[in-house]
Amino acid sequence: QAPVGFWDPAGFTKDGSQENFNRRRQTELKHGRIAMLATMGYITPEVAGKWPGYLSPTLGLKFSDVPNGLAAISQVPAAGWAQIALWGAYCETSQEQGAGTPGAAGDFGWKVLTASTPEAKTSKLAAELANGRLAMMAIIGMFFQDGLTGSAWGDWSLYTASPLRAFESETGVQAPVGFWDPLGLAAGGNMADFKRRREVELKHGRVAMFA
Repeated sequence: QAPVGFWDPAGFTKDGSQENFNRRRQTELKHGRIAMLATMGYITPEVAGKWPGYLSPTLGLKFSDVPNGLAAISQVPAAGWAQIALWGAYCETSQEQGAGTPGAAGDFGWKVLTASTPEAKTSKLAAELANGRLAMMAIIGMFFQDGLTGSAWGDWSLYTASPLRAFESETGVQAPVGFWDPLGLAAGGNMADFKRRREVELKHGRVAMFA
């Protein structure tokens, strides 16, 4: 899809095997769907709240007692995880997914979201792939920030061990992004390196403003 077209930086498809391509596409589609559900699983309880009542009446565990994010793993009873595993197994085995079957293409007969023309259907299938790819990136980011901060929303104030805190009071640290260092250049916490880069940044910024 635009704008990158066929993008395969790791060269998985350079062997030209259609069979291997179809298998990887099937896996990509499945993982994308799971990632979209997982991403919504993070967001929905925070926005819409949780189910009323009990998750486990015998244990006296309410849905509201289960935290959001990774912290929920240790709170859900073993019987609950068993039900999740059985449901996943049912989804995997309830329809043939061998090469060339509708299941291999991700078609399990659920036609709630479909299209009346081939062009519209192709567009929606492409959108599903794109959204699944985005969701796979999103859920990994959510796991990462949750693991670092202990908060499903990645509350920065909880990540007290971050070496970046050494630079929080520096000029240029401002809302909405705070201290923004996507390449991790300051991850080592070295103040000398930080000041050298800040000097270069300031100089380049002044030259660019003149230009």
